[in-house]
Amino acid sequence: MDKDLGRKILLVTGATSGIGKATAMRFAQAGASIAAVGRDEAALIKLQEELAGAAGQFVAIRADLSLADESEMVVSKTVEHFGGIDVLVNAAGHISSGTIENTSLESWDAMLDINLRAPFILMQKALPTIIERRGNIVNVSSVTGLRAFPGVLAYCVSKAGIDQLTRCAALELAAKGVRVNAVNPGVVVTEIHKRGGMTAEQYDAFLEHSKGTHPLGRVGQAGEIAELIFFLASERASWITGATYSIDGGRAQTCAR
Repeated sequence: MDKDLGRKILLVTGATSGIGKATAMRFAQAGASIAAVGRDEAALIKLQEELAGAAGQFVAIRADLSLADESEMVVSKTVEHFGGIDVLVNAAGHISSGTIENTSLESWDAMLDINLRAPFILMQKALPTIIERRGNIVNVSSVTGLRAFPGVLAYCVSKAGIDQLTRCAALELAAKGVRVNAVNPGVVVTEIHKRGGMTAEQYDAFLEHSKGTHPLGRVGQAGEIAELIFFLASERASWITGATYSIDGGRAQTCAR
């Protein structure tokens, strides 16, 4: 797989932390060229330093994906720099708490803008070059796209939406040789919950509690998700499209007791 993807060009969002960063590092390890997208310029510079010496090229793109024109800019800048895109990984994400009774419209829009609208725009704008290069797309969804969880209403809806976007796009693009898949992680150690409002103490307690809600008895690591993304983007997954892959320690198989 490393040889297969070592000559490819990856566009990955959310590249400065968590699953996005682990994905950038995994592809760079194989020698791929990376277009890394994030909002934190300092974190992008740090990532570039961490990836120094990788076989491929690197370009950092600072963007706020809640803005449609910046999502479009990400694609055009990547194509301008590298000449095309082989693999698009939509890993940027946003989460905050809220129920059907108290989720504000502002919070709803923020979640849907980052988690669903931005991937749609990026996919649509990147398609001409991805079709031309017979590339593929991997979306980072969640166990919450497959199962309902209380207290994170808008997040669940956004991830269910990205799953359906994945399936519909896969059907529409199959005849053009483009595969579209998604990964659906359970709880993974990242910064997303703390950015969404959890304190460090609350997050530590959440991770400890999550050991008991995942049948394998632990939470996941970002590198584990990146390995699945890497596989789905490779030729070894050449007959897989429209899949929403659970990678969650068995979390999606459980129910309340």
